[in-house]
Amino acid sequence: MQLYPNLTFDGQCEAAFQFYEQCFHGRTVFSMTYAESPQGPPVPPDWGSKITHATFAHPDFTLHGADVPPDRYQKPQGFSLQLNLSDPTEAERIFNTLAEAGTVQMPVQETFWALRFGVLVDRFGIPWLVNCEQTR
Repeated sequence: MQLYPNLTFDGQCEAAFQFYEQCFHGRTVFSMTYAESPQGPPVPPDWGSKITHATFAHPDFTLHGADVPPDRYQKPQGFSLQLNLSDPTEAERIFNTLAEAGTVQMPVQETFWALRFGVLVDRFGIPWLVNCEQTR
């Protein structure tokens, strides 16, 4: 079994996945707009260029995403995506990149369980935990 987070956006899916490409050094391997889709939910007329489905691939994880029509979009809540890294320098780089124009809830720092740990919501409203555990 595999778990693939499916993120929803308020019209910024394409920009978010481009940002994640830069941040995580992965790539968007599939993207389809509402205009390209043979079937999809009714969307406003100006939403043809918005994303109905996209897949972001990294060697260690996969994200799916879509723009949700304005009348059905809800701000993400009740979850966070946690990244577990083994390199504290890379953990700091990823945290700082995700934090650009986002909201830092706990700055990246050493904790009793981690060499680096931080909590933030990125500029697209997605909550993240960045964790670099201490080796035992």
